[in-house]
Amino acid sequence: MARGSGGDRRRAILRVAGRLFSQRGYYGTSIRDIAAAIRLQGGSLYAHIASKEELLWEIVDEAAQAFLSSLEPIVRSERPPLEKLRMAVAAHIRVVTERQDAAVVFNHEWRALSPKRRSEILARRDAYEALFREILREGIAAGVFRADLDVPLITRFILTALNGVAVWYQPKGPLSPDQIAEAFSEWAVRGLVRSESPSADP
Repeated sequence: MARGSGGDRRRAILRVAGRLFSQRGYYGTSIRDIAAAIRLQGGSLYAHIASKEELLWEIVDEAAQAFLSSLEPIVRSERPPLEKLRMAVAAHIRVVTERQDAAVVFNHEWRALSPKRRSEILARRDAYEALFREILREGIAAGVFRADLDVPLITRFILTALNGVAVWYQPKGPLSPDQIAEAFSEWAVRGLVRSESPSADP
């Protein structure tokens, strides 16, 4: 690895660790694996990090912040619920495609964190889901979304589907993030919007 500033080196370590955790899992990746991928001696890596768990925490923490900061402005805006839903889907797709490895790690490896850090991430996941539920409840109150929706369950369905994009998305594949977001939005709208609502039109 070429010499660079301490900040550059740390970012490179985080990027490589994210890729390896995403591909092999946290427990399937050793400090030696990370050091080898970045062309450092295993012991030298500890000049830049305190532990393997610290790497996992930074990756998961950054992903959690990215998800929340992308959704909060949408939910707090004055836009109609249907537009908020479309924008929320697009924002989530942007995060999982732009930070693909981190998104996979966030969704699948957070349980390897210490109990205190797991609790922090669970609180942020809950806060994110609550924002999505708020959009759905606004839509129900406005008469746009179906009144019989099980909001917590539907929120889980939507987020599970959106998170799955991080697993199969190919940057050089046939679908762009915008195309994926549009397809997901249409799928969600067809299941949520009252058929007699004029707002159901794309």
